[in-house]
Formats: sequence, C-alpha cells, structure tokens
Amino acid sequence: MEKKQLTRSTDKMLAGVCSGIAEYFDLDPTLVRVCYAALTIFTTCFPGLLLYLLLILIMPAAPQASAPSSNSQKSRKPEPEDVEYTNVKKED
Repeated sequence: MEKKQLTRSTDKMLAGVCSGIAEYFDLDPTLVRVCYAALTIFTTCFPGLLLYLLLILIMPAAPQASAPSSNSQKSRKPEPEDVEYTNVKKED
C-alpha cells in the first residue's frame, strides 16, 4: 500500500492548502474550502488565517508533473516523410 503524504496541491485557489487536505482525505476540494472559510469567518477570522499561513509554511508543495521533453513524440511536429499520402488524389 502506498503511503500518502500531506502536500499542498497543484489544484489550488490560493496556495493549495485546502485542496491538499482534500486530496489526502479523499474529499471534494470545494467542500473543504467552504468548511474552512466558514470556520474562519465564525471564529473571528484570526485563528483561521493564522493557521492557513502556518500550513503554507509547513506543508511541502506537491511535486510538479514534468513537461514533455523536446524530442518527445507528442511535442514534435510531423515531418513530410512521417505522413502517409495513400488517400491523396493526384491532380493532373
């Protein structure tokens, strides 16, 4: 079984804290964001904002997906010799 790590998500609104918590617990990120915002508002803002800033500093960022390399098949434009011309009609 793969061990989960709590990280800030790449699917983020501000810093990815709520989304990272949602991914860790397999919850909907919107639900976690709404609950966190409601708790922050109803606790006179200060503890929620302070906790969010603290989590930004403590939680590591999620690893970024690497971009395809320049010699990859997906990013390469087809060369004329790569294209098959079997269905092209020759005009006289």
